[in-house]
Amino acid sequence: MVQAWYMDDSADDPRLPHRAQPDRPVGLEQLRTLGVLYWKLDADKYENDPELEKIRRERNYSWMDVITICKDKLPNYEEKIKMFFEEHLHLDEEIRYILEGSGYFDVRDKEDRWIRISMEKGDMITLPAGIYHRFTLDEKNYVKAMRLFVGEPVWTPYNRPADHFNARAQYVKFLEGTA
Repeated sequence: MVQAWYMDDSADDPRLPHRAQPDRPVGLEQLRTLGVLYWKLDADKYENDPELEKIRRERNYSWMDVITICKDKLPNYEEKIKMFFEEHLHLDEEIRYILEGSGYFDVRDKEDRWIRISMEKGDMITLPAGIYHRFTLDEKNYVKAMRLFVGEPVWTPYNRPADHFNARAQYVKFLEGTA
């Protein structure tokens, strides 16, 4: 099962866990109130998984690819890692399914505090359009992930501040409705 927690304020290596002290775990219900959805799937059968196909049909995820993030496989690795860790939002959902390795997605809560979500093999997450977030590898420095999209893929990150976008306004309205 996925683990999530509030982060400390340390500027140390982002690949470290950064757990607040005392530890403040975050459960799936709290993530759902932020619009973050989670599934645990069998990554060993991702190519022919009926459960994944059901989710893709229900949520209209029509496009898919696989990305490997490590020094040997990702062109412009250092630049991309820095870009992924810049706080940003997207105008569409971000869907990631971890096939191998591990990493962290950080999302902002309703009070603008960071929550770290530890992602491992078999974890699939959906971040809603308009949520401020970032991604980093953990100390293993390797992840292979499936990226899913509704329609054509759009990877455009809008670094904070990006409050002028309609997707952000709709997300803030969603948060107000879950208060």
